[in-house]
Amino acid sequence: MSNDRLSTLLAEYADLEKRMEDPSIHADQALVRRVGRRFAELAPLNTAHQELEAARADLAAAKELAAEDPAFASEVEAVAAMLPALEEKLGEMLIPRDPSDAKDVIIEIKAGEGGQESALFAGDLLRMYTRYAERRGWVVEVIDSQESDLGGVKDISVAVKTKGVPEGGHGVWSRLKWEGGVHRVQRVPVTESQGRIHTSAAGVLVLPEAEDVDVQIEPGDLRIDVFRSSGPGGQSVNTTDSAVRITHLPTGTVVSCQNEKSQLQNKESAMRILRSRLLAVAQEAADAAAGDARKAQVRTVDRSERVRTYNFPQNRITDHRIGYTAYNLDLVLGGELDGVLDALAGADRTARLAGDTEFSRR
Repeated sequence: MSNDRLSTLLAEYADLEKRMEDPSIHADQALVRRVGRRFAELAPLNTAHQELEAARADLAAAKELAAEDPAFASEVEAVAAMLPALEEKLGEMLIPRDPSDAKDVIIEIKAGEGGQESALFAGDLLRMYTRYAERRGWVVEVIDSQESDLGGVKDISVAVKTKGVPEGGHGVWSRLKWEGGVHRVQRVPVTESQGRIHTSAAGVLVLPEAEDVDVQIEPGDLRIDVFRSSGPGGQSVNTTDSAVRITHLPTGTVVSCQNEKSQLQNKESAMRILRSRLLAVAQEAADAAAGDARKAQVRTVDRSERVRTYNFPQNRITDHRIGYTAYNLDLVLGGELDGVLDALAGADRTARLAGDTEFSRR
């Protein structure tokens, strides 16, 4: 393991601990959240280091006793047998992790090919993520939505947040970052009279939610347009121009929000999404420049990549990135996502240990 990296992280942990104890920090709640998240992220590393150091001290003491009395030789062997596992545990924690793991996320789900059936499937995905969030004790907030005529979803953006500081720095992003891409469904649509199986798809985009300090946006770089909100079928749902469209001129990024009745609220919602999209773009650019940064992470921004198929006739779910298949589709859509997410996290962990940066693209 890297002693330099370990020393650096332990020193950072000690510094954060002092900052958390300083009463003056509580005057800035945003700073408290950032420091608290990083402190929680490093706490397991500090604990693992203390456990290893304690075991090494026990081994030294047992060796001294064994030198005086051979009866203690078995204790030396028992303590020594514990060290490899503790060293491996600490070594894994020293592997650079995704810096966004402690963050909350914004999920965008868009209906794709398949018309009304695609919109219904997008609604199914929304319910799946909502139920999974409920199981984890997370909070789901609808930022903007456009429903379809049959009760499906054409386009929706939701924020998924932890309550308080995530334990061990494992926030929503650490779990749901795998979900970005094209999700395909195979089933008999409710609109199909002949009983034929159709294939349609929905796109999912998962972004770490950016804070103000993560992305600096100049007001002069924005073009803000207002328009009248519309509902299913295109009919107007508001008599005032409360919907907001924001264009970030330097990147051409466009975000629209119309869910709220207030123009100001829609603008705030659109800015949340815009900040998160720009943060993702900046991270992608930094990763490309670094060459091997964010090792082994499943791509999370590209909606053009088919990531998963949901086959209703066979009750089968298949994740194409890692070859994962299970026959519990009904449970997965009910929010029991941990099976597939654990498999993706395991593949990511294995690839990180091997230094592989491309496992998700095989």
